[in-house]
Amino acid sequence: MEPDLFTAAAEDRQEKDPAGSPLAVRMRPRTLDEVVGQQHLLKPGSPLRRLVGDDEGGGPGGPSGKGGGGRRAGGPAGPSSVFLWGPPGIGKTTLAYVVSQATNKRFVELSAITAGVKEVRAVIDGARRASGGFGKETVLFLDEIHRFSKAQQDSLLPAVENRWVTLIAATTENPYFSVISPLLSRSLLLTLEPLTDDDLRGLLSRALTSERGLGGAVTLPEDTEAHLLRIAGGDARRALTALEAGAGSALAKGEQEITLQTLEESVDRAAVKYDRDGDQHYDVASALIKSIRGSDVDAALHYLARMIEAGEDPRFIARRLMISASEDIGLADPSALQTAVAAAQAVALIGFPEARITLSQATIALALAPKSNAAYLAIDAALADVRAGQAGPVPPHLRDGHYKGAEKLGHGQGYQYPHDLPGGIAAQQYAPDTVHGKRYYSPTRHGAEARYADVADRVRARLRDGSAES
Repeated sequence: MEPDLFTAAAEDRQEKDPAGSPLAVRMRPRTLDEVVGQQHLLKPGSPLRRLVGDDEGGGPGGPSGKGGGGRRAGGPAGPSSVFLWGPPGIGKTTLAYVVSQATNKRFVELSAITAGVKEVRAVIDGARRASGGFGKETVLFLDEIHRFSKAQQDSLLPAVENRWVTLIAATTENPYFSVISPLLSRSLLLTLEPLTDDDLRGLLSRALTSERGLGGAVTLPEDTEAHLLRIAGGDARRALTALEAGAGSALAKGEQEITLQTLEESVDRAAVKYDRDGDQHYDVASALIKSIRGSDVDAALHYLARMIEAGEDPRFIARRLMISASEDIGLADPSALQTAVAAAQAVALIGFPEARITLSQATIALALAPKSNAAYLAIDAALADVRAGQAGPVPPHLRDGHYKGAEKLGHGQGYQYPHDLPGGIAAQQYAPDTVHGKRYYSPTRHGAEARYADVADRVRARLRDGSAES
């Protein structure tokens, strides 16, 4: 018997004892209409709809029937092969399962972890025989295709190009880097989006009440649900696995409610007391920044971990680090801001879970950097004077002298061009009279800012008395 996504024996066993299968298996959608999320891929006329659309109506070849029938979906406008790209647990295998259940086509599953060219060729040969002898189309689901070598992927090309099989390939890696161009160009790339909390709430609600699921045996309070969503991290399989574990523990205790404590015990993962819209959000964020400011790298990492574990938006954390780099480090280590900005850009590109490493790197760098708030104090002092009305006229020699009539007004007259002078510094007044001689920037002697302090002292002396600049 050729490999199939779900063998007949497994199906019989599940029908006789559905409770014996994992909750995530029992709750797998049977039709596209039951799929949670990915609605952008399930519109009428979409490739996935076309793969099952001719058979998904409960007819002879539909989910309620086992026989053939249904219109042939091939021909010049037959459904294309597709690549399903997205992180684990968001529905790639589920979509393939729906196709296997809802279509009367011959359905074969291979995993790139265990299969090779020999297995691929056997499937292709079987597909050609089924098509020529019985007019039966073959859908090949190939999981983890990024694990196939170039030669292994090459073996799929003739079958895909000639439509001997309709390929559904799943990958968690960027196919533009992990799949050969000829195969990718002959297929459609469908990008699956991460499941939202609302998507998972709908899934959990269905699992709690459905007879295929828990059948109303337990309830899920709001605080427990919130923790379960954090545990899931957008992964439907992980959400259902945690729900099943919590429900099992609750029923073993004779409880009809999955309490937060029960869920924590059953999944061995404590709930972080952190409300993203409340005081904890601001308290923990404040503690992170103050720990960085205080150069306590271990405390900073603790608060970073709490924010990550609580499901905080990584972009929010990255923004706080960028602010810290300027507010608390500044010119004591000018590279700190570069590190924080690079971290923010990386976080936006990769997201969790990998973004935790980038945020950790940036937090450590900032916590251990020399500190200076001189830039922060300097701009606030200058703003205070401007807001107090100390914003006198720009000195005439600094005003724009390029337009017609500026010379008659004396604008730009007497301006000294610094590049023409020794040392590149012109001893002339730059600030308005109201704040002339005022010092806003008071550099520290910490880290690299010591150099800026020396430069500031020399330049101010030159501007003040016009002494020679070496």
